[in-house]
Amino acid sequence: MEPELEQLPQKAKEKHAESKKFFAKLKKRPPKDLDYVMQELHHAEFERTDCLACGNCCRTTGPLFTNADIERIARHLRMKPATFIDKYLRIDEENDHVLQKVPCSFLGEDNYCSIYEVRPKACREFPHTDRKKFHQISNLTLKNVAICPAAFNIVEEMKKRLKI
Repeated sequence: MEPELEQLPQKAKEKHAESKKFFAKLKKRPPKDLDYVMQELHHAEFERTDCLACGNCCRTTGPLFTNADIERIARHLRMKPATFIDKYLRIDEENDHVLQKVPCSFLGEDNYCSIYEVRPKACREFPHTDRKKFHQISNLTLKNVAICPAAFNIVEEMKKRLKI
């Protein structure tokens, strides 16, 4: 997986203009079956992709933590929410709770997450390629293709499959 990960940002950059143009068209006229197609592409890709062999998302980006995430994770760690926030989180420029640093403090060397059962919603849903109304998150998807090989593959397959 390493050579693929090293090449991913460059591959994403090379495809960025093409993908951006594709998403602009998609946003204007999303196919009626887009959610179905995205579910299919997402599931097919994750049949052959092992996130534990990668872990790039956890090493390079941090999720947004909702209040529900903070409460749930703090309870799991047997901490008060305020203590959890002080120890692991900071407020970003959009006034959201995010990790103080990356890689994620909960990521092990084996790419296993020590809070997997209670991980933040943003982590559970990443890379968001099976989300309903997919056409509404094109900016997020354009960022994720440079981080996640599976997201990159899904978008490339999507561009082949959807003729818009």
